[in-house]
Amino acid sequence: MLLHHHSSILQRLMLASSLRFRRFKYQYHYQCYCSCTNPSQAPVAFTAKTVCNESLLFRYLTKGWHHEARNLLLQSFSAGDLHARVVRWTSLLTNYTRKGHVFEARMLFDVMPHRNIVTCNAMLSGYLQSGMLDEARWFFESMPERNVVSWTAMLGGYADAGRVEDARRVFDVMPERNVVSWNAMVGGLVRNGDLEGARMVFEQTPCRNVVSWNVMIAGYAENGAMDEARALFDQMEFRNVITWTSMISGYCRAGNVEAAYGLFRTMPEKNVVSWTAMIGGFAWNGFYEEALLLFLQMSLSDSKPNGEETFISLAYACAGLSFPYLGRQLHAQLIVNGWKLDDYDGRLRRSLVRMYSVFGLMDYASNVLEGNLNNFDDQSLNSMINGYVQAGQLEKAQELFDTVPIRNKIAWTCMISGYLSAGQVFKACDLFDSMPDRDSIAWTSMISGYVQNELIAEAISLFGEMMAHGFSPLNGTFAVLFGAMGSVAYLDQGRQLHGMQVKTIYEYDLILENSLVSMYAKCGEIDDSYRIFSNMAYRDKISWNSMIMGLSDHGRASEALTVYETMLEFGLYPDTVTFLGVLTACAHAGLVNKGWELFNSMVNSYGLQPGFDHYISIINLLGRAGKVKDAEEFVLRLPVEPNHAIWGALVGVCGLSKTDADVASRATKRLLELDPLNAPGHVALCNIYAANDRHIEVTSLRKEMRIKGVRKAPGCSWILVKGRVHVFSSGDRLEPHVEDILLQI
Repeated sequence: MLLHHHSSILQRLMLASSLRFRRFKYQYHYQCYCSCTNPSQAPVAFTAKTVCNESLLFRYLTKGWHHEARNLLLQSFSAGDLHARVVRWTSLLTNYTRKGHVFEARMLFDVMPHRNIVTCNAMLSGYLQSGMLDEARWFFESMPERNVVSWTAMLGGYADAGRVEDARRVFDVMPERNVVSWNAMVGGLVRNGDLEGARMVFEQTPCRNVVSWNVMIAGYAENGAMDEARALFDQMEFRNVITWTSMISGYCRAGNVEAAYGLFRTMPEKNVVSWTAMIGGFAWNGFYEEALLLFLQMSLSDSKPNGEETFISLAYACAGLSFPYLGRQLHAQLIVNGWKLDDYDGRLRRSLVRMYSVFGLMDYASNVLEGNLNNFDDQSLNSMINGYVQAGQLEKAQELFDTVPIRNKIAWTCMISGYLSAGQVFKACDLFDSMPDRDSIAWTSMISGYVQNELIAEAISLFGEMMAHGFSPLNGTFAVLFGAMGSVAYLDQGRQLHGMQVKTIYEYDLILENSLVSMYAKCGEIDDSYRIFSNMAYRDKISWNSMIMGLSDHGRASEALTVYETMLEFGLYPDTVTFLGVLTACAHAGLVNKGWELFNSMVNSYGLQPGFDHYISIINLLGRAGKVKDAEEFVLRLPVEPNHAIWGALVGVCGLSKTDADVASRATKRLLELDPLNAPGHVALCNIYAANDRHIEVTSLRKEMRIKGVRKAPGCSWILVKGRVHVFSSGDRLEPHVEDILLQI
């Protein structure tokens, strides 16, 4: 056994040595060929070796040595009959065109001793595949013989180049058509957006096959005409996996994921493309969890994931769910399976960069790009900058922004928004002023940043500047400004903006309408708010909550509760904001029993966890009804430790009746333990003591306030006149201000 083992090793070593020698010998002779300046000096010892001859042939063709190339063809491909040789030459020509060597392919065509119609069609296809349409047309017209393949190739070339009329002319004069020709005409019209013309040709096709139906269905699906696609789909007698997948992709593209998944479940046969289409449809429409679960189901089937398309969708889903551990496992799986080899267009790399940027794992995102600026395409740059901004690493975002040679509008806008979110308004302004090519999105981001930083007058002024520079406001621009007008109750400015919006933008969207409902409610025009709400074609939970809160704040409790009941009838489940609105309405109207019923429903029926705001609403509900001691008992039974806002609310309701001095004293004590300098608590307790003729306690408490330095913040009012905000505080001498304002009006 041992002798046999050594003998086997020796044989393998001898074989390897022989192979190395032959490889060296071929390399030597190839170098001799390449070093020849005169083809007649080229050695001919190994002309029977096909690999070497093909390399030498390519060199002859590149140099334009026709005679030598022709002789080499005759010498190297002498085996077999004439037909076999023509087949080999045609195969070599096709290989050249596929690799982009069209010039060498044409030279080979010219020096071929013999050709046939297949050779001519191969050369014609080579021109068309390389986009050389004029050369293809000249070659086509000079062909001594043309068959249906030639005509169909020319038709497809014109259609691919967008020259539909030329394609039609070729189609009309074709001496012979087959089903491939008809399908090529239908497909060409579909690709150029002429669905009506494609349908006419489709209906005229004398003998349609499954490809004919698939081309027409895919055309409808890709253009969002799913009703027409479904009608054809239902008419088909025989469908294949391509038919089903086209329909699934079309429904997903149109946002009808339910219909897509219904087809996916019933399709008789699935392949990796079908699974990937459905996974991608879930992911791109926001059904991230469903995308991941379907991938797990795919893993248990016979289909193996597509290294690019499948994992791009999965990376998007992991980012949407904020599952960093799962995202890293996905990346590890890709590395194990050699994902870099499949990522020929960089889409997979971009999806991973975006995923890690959403997670805030910026070191991982940078590692995917390998720190190479050449890998920073626009999408990766935007993802990285946005990731740094969201992670609060503005310095690194600025460093990357300054490093890359070319920055697009999205990168500029992202940096501006980042500084505004961090309250660094001056840096944002500097960037905005330096931005070379602003668009409406950049202007809107700047306006929104001003509003976020409570610079309302500056936001309005910038909006005027935006209009003066000729930029059309977006729906989002108006939505931001409507929100700003509502926050400071600038009704006149809000009405003017609304009038401008009506003249500028004719199509409402949900965010814009919600902002209008909220603005008019906050500005005191609850009827206008309800009118806009009633006319909305579609309402989401924000719409209902805004209306309920608006009616509640205006003391219209019965109407707020009616809107709440209507919301339930429409099948929408309330959230914590909804219950805050209805509880506040009950508190304003003194509906104690209804308030308790809603509070219990929130916890028991909908499983929602109350927050401090809900507890405060119940305290106000009981206190306004004169049940202060019940409110104190409610606070003492809370499942969480009461904070200063809870105790402050209890002190506040004690001040309503001014008779529960003991409760107020206990609540104020707990309040001041948490917030010793709380001025409203001191003042409320003083008022309660005074109302109960406990003047000694009042004097003592006021003395304590002076010692602590507790002072009640003065109330203030403001008015906007010609873009300038005038603020008036309690105790101001108003005469000079009034004179200035009157002069401006």
